[in-house]
Amino acid sequence: MTALPASANLGLVVRRLDPASESDRAHLVALTDAYARDPMGGGDGLSEHARARLAEAFAAHPATFALLAERNGEPVGLALCVLGFSSFYAAPTVNLHDISVTPQARGTGVGRALLAAVEAEGSARGCAKVTLEVRPDNRVGRQLYESQGFELSALGGAAYLMMEKKLV
Repeated sequence: MTALPASANLGLVVRRLDPASESDRAHLVALTDAYARDPMGGGDGLSEHARARLAEAFAAHPATFALLAERNGEPVGLALCVLGFSSFYAAPTVNLHDISVTPQARGTGVGRALLAAVEAEGSARGCAKVTLEVRPDNRVGRQLYESQGFELSALGGAAYLMMEKKLV
């Protein structure tokens, strides 16, 4: 697999996750579950159903890709992305749906490297923008995103709220 641009940190590589690789599938589930167990991810971890189906459902979905950060061969971060489309830009978009950095790798440039790799992948796919959602109380995450050029999304000057209606 080809490594994507990472940070100047020695030993840090960001690459596309291979959904056909059993070890990459295990990393996808483990890092996503670790994020879900973190207070910023809800604190409860993935459900048994999600843990059992995540890798297979991810591999089967045509609009997803993930980037895996490894330091000296060990997984230290994950960016799970979903492609979309912007009618206002008449172009594809990439949504950074989940980003996870292991606790011991936080503050070492892994998050910045993942964001840069998502941006590079989005540019390569002709995307007009990268979007993400962040909790208002996630001060560290917001500082990271803002330091990398992300701004509050506010069409017409009004910030957006994230809403959902569960179907399962």
